Amino acid sequence: MTVIDAVDKPRRRRGRDARKQARTERPVRFLPELDRRIPVIDLMSPDQVKHIHDATMTLLENKGIEFRDDESVALWKAAGALVEGYRVHIDRGQLLELIATVPESYTMVARNRARSVTLGGLKQIFTPAYGSPNVLDLDGRRRYGTLADFDAFAKLAHMSPAMHLSGGVLCEPMDVPVPKRHLHMVYSLIRHSDKPFMGMVTARERAEDTVAMAKILFGSDFVENNTVMTSIANCNSPLVWDQTMLDAAKVYASANQAMLYTPFVLGGASTPASTVGSLVQINAEALAGIAFSQLVRRGAPAVYGQWLATVSMKSGAPMAGTPEICHMNMLVGQMARHYRLPWRCSGGCSSAKIVDAQAGYEAARNMYGVMMAGANFVLSTTGYMEGALTQSYAKFVLDAEQMEMFYRLGQGVDFGELDAALEAIGEVEAGGHFLGTKHTLDNFERAFMMPELMNHDSFEQWEAEGGLDADRRAAARVRQMLETYVPPPLDEAVDEELRDFVARRERELPDDVR
Repeated sequence: MTVIDAVDKPRRRRGRDARKQARTERPVRFLPELDRRIPVIDLMSPDQVKHIHDATMTLLENKGIEFRDDESVALWKAAGALVEGYRVHIDRGQLLELIATVPESYTMVARNRARSVTLGGLKQIFTPAYGSPNVLDLDGRRRYGTLADFDAFAKLAHMSPAMHLSGGVLCEPMDVPVPKRHLHMVYSLIRHSDKPFMGMVTARERAEDTVAMAKILFGSDFVENNTVMTSIANCNSPLVWDQTMLDAAKVYASANQAMLYTPFVLGGASTPASTVGSLVQINAEALAGIAFSQLVRRGAPAVYGQWLATVSMKSGAPMAGTPEICHMNMLVGQMARHYRLPWRCSGGCSSAKIVDAQAGYEAARNMYGVMMAGANFVLSTTGYMEGALTQSYAKFVLDAEQMEMFYRLGQGVDFGELDAALEAIGEVEAGGHFLGTKHTLDNFERAFMMPELMNHDSFEQWEAEGGLDADRRAAARVRQMLETYVPPPLDEAVDEELRDFVARRERELPDDVR
């Protein structure tokens, strides 16, 4: 059964149903990066920021942080850092000098230049969930992901206006051998969307293959001088950068490609059971990773931030959408602004197992805190369930619509429309209504956002249309999107060269991990 076979084909209808269907059959839209016009929330006073900074510097100088890779510690030694085995003690002056060379913002160039995006400062981008081994399919089954699922999610990301990247590891295609999996994921991200994409990081050669494929797509000189993708390096909290992540960082930084230097934080397990204590550790780990990137190549784009969950002290399971996560995102954002670094966090996260009230509440609470914190690169805004273990088709499109609403929130309020609105108020008699006024007729389509997957009809209308809950409405939308998907143009010679590269590397690589 294919992905879209899991939902009954939509019937052609007449009248109101036909108009409703027509609204869903529209050209692919794209929203540029969000240029925020709402303020961020800063929780700390300047003295508190200084206190966190000083505590972080003392931690890195005295306790240090481990870089478990011979090449990496050699770079630190050559730079004059105190190194004991794999433990690196980083002087605050050296650290601040290194992170000062990171660009405050950067642009990811897409193969369709109209889809290029800039992040940093007040600019934000939203991206799909990353890394799940499972999918929740259109029949409500939780199963391992496949390459067909990966392709489908790449298409959905391409068609979702507020998704600024086609994605990274949209799900793990478990039907492809691990050593060869990265080739098919990168090709899928390139072929099924013309937005920027994320690179693979689970081994040095996989990062190198990703860069090689980007050079086929854009040209070697272009990649050398432009950032075309952003990838992720997770710190093994507490206080360890391992060889796998450092190898990826070396590959991408040396190629002028951006990296997210991301402590993988389970609050209370891999950090102290303290919001401010966790902040100091996150700050130390992220800054150390970013500083390392500048040893590899000064001026390489680097993004500060974290993947964050708090841990249930009853079960040890990661939680999402808790108040402390919002607090930590706001605190991390304030520290990023202190260092003038672009920063990331994760958005629509949930521990829910199905698309239910928990999935909606947790994702919305988490994402609202992210918006108020002002993150520049928001990962995992769509489809994220079960603490990143599952990518849901239905939640993907529900979340994608929510991200359009968060985009609208971030645009702020336009006071330029006030005079026309006041004129309309003057035209309507007391006790009357505005539904038929010229002002309303001129503005009704853009005055207020009208989400299509949220049902606002009367109970009778909703019941007459099948009484579908949000999960089933979203499943129908997924099918409609995949049936109407049109691949973006890709030069045939480039496509052939990419496919030849994948085929050659598949012949060279083993089927099992060695």
